[in-house]
Amino acid sequence: MKPIKRSINRVVIAASATALACFTQVIAVGSVAVAAEAAPSCVQLSTSWRYTFVTNGCTSAQRVTVEYRDGTTVPCRDAEPGATVTFPGYGTGDNEVLGAALCSTVSP
Repeated sequence: MKPIKRSINRVVIAASATALACFTQVIAVGSVAVAAEAAPSCVQLSTSWRYTFVTNGCTSAQRVTVEYRDGTTVPCRDAEPGATVTFPGYGTGDNEVLGAALCSTVSP
């Protein structure tokens, strides 16, 4: 019975560490993303349950974020021309990535 208890403890510890890493990443950001308008068509999305990749196919840098159906907010990221930036995916629940948006940044 001890090996099962150890396995469960490892799973709980790993899940806790993963959640803490995600929250730390969001908390460490000192600004709030404010979506101004939909990203131009030269900004492309590739979504999955785990990651959302946003590729800037424009000729100029874009400051983007991703909008989710459940209202989850994520920090803005700067994407140079040709660059791909990564955001969280839609998860295993009933969420959905609605699209990429241009954003400005304001202090909290």
